[in-house]
This record gives sequence, C-alpha cells and structure tokens, in this order.
Amino acid sequence: GGIMLLLLFVFPLRKHFRFMHGLGPAKYWFALHMALVILGPLFILAHSRFEVGSVNAAVALASMCLVAGSGIIGRFIYIKIHHGLYGRRASLDDMRAQSGLSSREVQSKLAFAPKVEEALSRFEAEALKAHANPFAGAWGLAVLGLRARYVHGQCSRELRRLYKAHARERDWDRAKLHRRLKAANQMVHTYLCRTREVAHFSTYERLFSLWHVLHVPLVYMLILIAIAHVVAVHIY
Repeated sequence: GGIMLLLLFVFPLRKHFRFMHGLGPAKYWFALHMALVILGPLFILAHSRFEVGSVNAAVALASMCLVAGSGIIGRFIYIKIHHGLYGRRASLDDMRAQSGLSSREVQSKLAFAPKVEEALSRFEAEALKAHANPFAGAWGLAVLGLRARYVHGQCSRELRRLYKAHARERDWDRAKLHRRLKAANQMVHTYLCRTREVAHFSTYERLFSLWHVLHVPLVYMLILIAIAHVVAVHIY
C-alpha cells in the first residue's frame, strides 16, 4: 500500500519532466494514478485490519483518508472542465461554441415567440454576468438550476399559449400540436442546460485551481506522516 502511494508521484513527474513525455499517452498514466489512489488506501486498510491501534496510526489513517477524499473531489471538478475524463482541457469558448451560445440559432427558430427569446437572452446575460464575479460563482452553482427551472416554466407556458393559437388558426390536429410543442420545449430546455454549463465552467475552473493549491500540501503531509508512522512502529 505504501509503495502504491509512492507510485502516485509518477504521474506528476511524467508531466513535469520532458524525458518522460514519450512514455505513453497521459490518459493511461492518469488512469493508473486513479487506480493507485483507490488500491493504495484499500491495501493499507486491509493491513491495519480496519483497526486503529495507536495515536500515530490514527493520524496516518486520517491523513490518508483526507488525501483520498481530496482526490475524489478533484476528479469531480476535473471532469467538469475537460472533454470527458481523460480528454484535453476545455476552454470557455469551446463550450460556448458547442452550446450554440455563439450563434443566434435558438433565437431564429423562436422568432415567433418574442417573450421566450427575451427570457432566454435575459437568463444567459444574468448567468454569465453572475459567474464573472468569483464570490457569486459558488452560490450560483446552487441557485442557477432553480432559476433555469423557473425560466423553463415561463417559456413552456408561453409556447403552449402560442401553439394553441396557431393550432386554431391553421387547423392542426392534437398530434401535430403535441410534436411542435415538444420540439420547442426541448430546444428551450437544451439551451438553458448549455447556458448553465458555460456559466459554471469558470466557477469550476477557479475551484480546480484552489483545489490544486490545497491538495499538493496534503499529499506531502501524508508522506511525512506515513514515514513517521513506519519509523515509530519499528522503534516501539
């Protein structure tokens, strides 16, 4: 278990030393890093028989659990700002382009519903403006979802009203009305979801930077405590 924890340093070394860059793709090293994060603590827990026999063992175990928990949190934040788990780092412009926020595609398809267009534009402006403030970002992660649901409800009611009026004027049957209304609602839902992803991106990016600042000292602390624990066990 201790050797597995030491091997965790191979992944950051592979990133920082140029002569190691040719030793296979980074995604495989990262997969190995994640596997060692899980297997190392499990082996150590098995070694201790899931018991804490001394103060120094308790401190070492608590430090190990703290670092492992920090790694799990970092993995969650990591996938929020990368294309997939092992992909390259995303950028805010990439995500905005993927989301369709760099075009007026949604607005052009909803030109017959100016109130829906206005609600979507207002939501986008408020979401991106709020997340430009670092202090509002964390709060926005929780509140923005509720705000998106409220806007979606407003847009759904307005679309239903407009489509029912169109159905009476053009003599649509219920099946056609349902299909058109479902497609419009899906478009609004997708747009709101993608807007949230773009708005959250900057917040997750800041959180990842802060996490990295905290995680590295925790790892070094764990190594020192583990060494002290092994020395104490062999002395006493």
